[in-house]
Amino acid sequence: MKIDGKPYRTIWPLGDDTVGIIDQTRLPHAFVTLELKTLDDAAHAIRAMIVRGAPLIGATAAYGIALAMREDASDAALDRAHDLLAETRPTAINLRWALKRMCDALRNRPREERARLAWEEAARIADGDVAVCRSIGEHGFKILQEAAARKNGAALNVLTHCNAGWLACVDWGTALAPIYMAHDAGIPIHVWVDETRPRNQGASLTAFELGSHGVRHTIIADNAGGHYMQAGQVDLCIVGTDRVTANGDVANKIGTYLKALAAHDNQVPFYVALPSSTIDWTLSSGRDIPIEERSADELLKMTGRLPGGGLATVEIAAPGSGAANPGFDVTPARLVTGFITERGTCAASAAGLRSLFPVETPENGIQRS
Repeated sequence: MKIDGKPYRTIWPLGDDTVGIIDQTRLPHAFVTLELKTLDDAAHAIRAMIVRGAPLIGATAAYGIALAMREDASDAALDRAHDLLAETRPTAINLRWALKRMCDALRNRPREERARLAWEEAARIADGDVAVCRSIGEHGFKILQEAAARKNGAALNVLTHCNAGWLACVDWGTALAPIYMAHDAGIPIHVWVDETRPRNQGASLTAFELGSHGVRHTIIADNAGGHYMQAGQVDLCIVGTDRVTANGDVANKIGTYLKALAAHDNQVPFYVALPSSTIDWTLSSGRDIPIEERSADELLKMTGRLPGGGLATVEIAAPGSGAANPGFDVTPARLVTGFITERGTCAASAAGLRSLFPVETPENGIQRS
C-alpha cells in the first residue's frame, strides 16, 4: 500500500543483514521506520508490538531466524532463536507456523548454507503473505459486491474491529483487503471503525490506513457497535483473527465476541477473514487457545498527541486501581457467518474448513506431530 504516494510493505530487507519495519507504536501521529539487525531486535519488535498482527508477527519471526543465522548457524543457535521468538506472543498461531517452517527449511542443511537459505525462506514467507492477502481480498470483494447490489446505490456500511489491514500483514491485509478492492472498484462503502481499547488499534491504525487510501470511515466507541446494528446502520461485519481452531472457533482482539453477539442478535452477517496459516489444526476448540494477558499499563494509561505536536502518556484511571487486560477473546463458530480465506469462502465449521483445506501442509498450517 502507499504512504504519501510511496509504496510500502510493513517489513522489507535492507541489504543482506538488516530488515526494515514500520514502528506501529508511533502511528498515527508519526510515520517512523526502524531497522532490525539482530535476533533480539526482532524479538523486541514483536513483544513490544512495534510490529503486530498475526501474519506480520510470523514474517518478522522468520526474519528474526534469518538474522540469527547470520551470527551463528549452529543447531543450538537455531533452537535458541526459535525458543526466544516463540515466547514473545502466545496467542497468534502464525508465529509458531513461521518458526516451524523456518526450522524445517534449515534443519539438516549444511551450516554454511543456512544464512542464505534462511534469508530466502523468510522472503518467501513475506511474499507469500502478500499473495494470500490479495486472494482473500478478491474472495471477500465478491461478498461486498453482492451486499452492495442490494443497497440500490446507497453506501455499504461495514463494521470492523481492531486492525486487520495491511499494517497487520505484509501488504493488503485480511479483513480490510476486500474493503480496499471494493473502494477501488467504485462501490460506495463506509466503514465503522471500532476504537478497539485498550491499545486503540482501530482508532489509530485502521483509521490511518483507511484515511490514507481515501476510504470513508467513522471511528466509534467499542460499545457503540451494537447500537448501530440495532439502528440498521451496519450491513455486515468483517474482522481478522489471530487463531482459528479446527472446529471454527475464532480468537481475535478482545471485544470481538461482543460484536459477534450483537451481530447475531440483529441478523447482521459476521465474517472472519484469515489466511490458512492462522488455522491451528492441533486444537479442537477455542477453549484450548492460550489467551495473552498483557500489561495493566495498557488499560490504565493512554498515549496521545499534545496541542504542540509532541506525544505524551497520561494516567486515565483512579490511582491505586488494578487492571486485568486479556488481549484476546474467543468467538464460537456458531456466531460466525463464514470464513474468507485465500482459497475461497466456507462455513465456520470443521466441515467448512476441511472443504477448502482437506490436508494440512507446511504452507497452510501447523502440522500434527
